[in-house]
Amino acid sequence: MAQRCLVSVGVLTALTVVLLLATIPVAGQTPSSLTKTTGTAAKKLYTSPRTPDGQPDLQGFWTNSTYTPLERPKNVTKEFYTPEEAARIENEAAEREAEQTVPGTVADVHYDLTQFGLDRSQVTHARNLRTGLIVDPTDGRLPPVTAEGQKRAAEAASARKRMGDPLDAAQNMNLGERCIMMANAGPMLPEGYISTYQILQSPGYMMILAERLHEFRVIPLDGRPHLPPNVRQWNGDSRGRWEGNTLIVETTNYNDKRPGIGDNTAAGQTFRGASEDMRLTEWFTRVDADTIQYRFTVEDPKTWARPWTAEIPILKDQIQGPLFEHACHEGNYSMTNMLKGAREAEKKAAEAAAKKGSK
Repeated sequence: MAQRCLVSVGVLTALTVVLLLATIPVAGQTPSSLTKTTGTAAKKLYTSPRTPDGQPDLQGFWTNSTYTPLERPKNVTKEFYTPEEAARIENEAAEREAEQTVPGTVADVHYDLTQFGLDRSQVTHARNLRTGLIVDPTDGRLPPVTAEGQKRAAEAASARKRMGDPLDAAQNMNLGERCIMMANAGPMLPEGYISTYQILQSPGYMMILAERLHEFRVIPLDGRPHLPPNVRQWNGDSRGRWEGNTLIVETTNYNDKRPGIGDNTAAGQTFRGASEDMRLTEWFTRVDADTIQYRFTVEDPKTWARPWTAEIPILKDQIQGPLFEHACHEGNYSMTNMLKGAREAEKKAAEAAAKKGSK
């Protein structure tokens, strides 16, 4: 994993309000314009450096880590927090991340992100005044799921129930737990930790490498058509083009098995229940030396009643590489141990039930 700089939660508390105020022109921008902000004067139009073939240079190591959720919380009715509100919410979240479990308990058997400097408060992350990343619909929530989408979700839930408990078999666990595939290839939503990417450009191509599970996308920029409709891929088929200083990437041809952030279901669940006909459009615009404004729209009439759009500031990582191997299970020992632990728990539960029944 990339080297990380540790920052204590106490220091974070003292600095967050100041940093939020400093980043409002970027993190508080609306999706329709890079000049409209939350009341702070717009930045002077940025001139991006160019690659040797004359395109805006997006290369480097970047992160989309943030405490801002995808959907606006149900009890929140406004689009933006005040800097003071955002600071309080972020500090409370950072304190929860840093909480330690009681040694010797089941809860203590976990991967301690704080110990390894992987909490969001310990790394570069976007301090965003938005109450949620979704900017359209204007309520900040995902659109209603269609009847077809609900039917497909019910069928998937029934199939998962027939498979049994997630720990009954390795195949029952989701693809992320099995370290086969993470949902970080597109749309590029923040992960819980190491939400780091490397972007490389060459004439006619762009490559985006995710640190988690080192998944990557090679995106042709030469105008070639998409693959035939009968060719389906886990990460879909991406094609990009430049419009001024903005790179637009359109992805189609997904299969019906790709995982998605927030699903937390058994294997085979697609991105938030989307169908294989989901169409993803992404916009990448470098708005200053340290920020790419990232915006995406998901269209899937088989799943949602209307398209929806989200916007995330992507920041230059404070450590400019390299990205080391994300070994995940490292030999898949964790998978074996999880299954063994489940069998041991079942054994103890059976023994306790037999002992209770014999009284």
